[in-house]
Amino acid sequence: MLPQEVVLGMRVRYPRTGTTGTILRIEHHRGDVFAELDSTHLRYRIDQLIPASGSDKETVTLREDAKNVIEKERAFAAGSEMTEALKNIDQSCEGGG
Repeated sequence: MLPQEVVLGMRVRYPRTGTTGTILRIEHHRGDVFAELDSTHLRYRIDQLIPASGSDKETVTLREDAKNVIEKERAFAAGSEMTEALKNIDQSCEGGG
């Protein structure tokens, strides 16, 4: 992105790590322009950022899906199916080789 395109409050993404956040502050340092993101409070070079597509709803949906999976796994581990599965193994650790 060009420094002229960046404004405070804009949602951007740093593609190398996938970090997404809102620009809190813009700074000039040694000839480069940096933006501080609210999600990490780190500064990223403006020319390395891209506008973020999507919304926070997608993140919330993914978080809710992950919570549902965790609850199902906990229910399975606490239930009789896990106990039955453990009865059918000899509990040895054979790594091969």
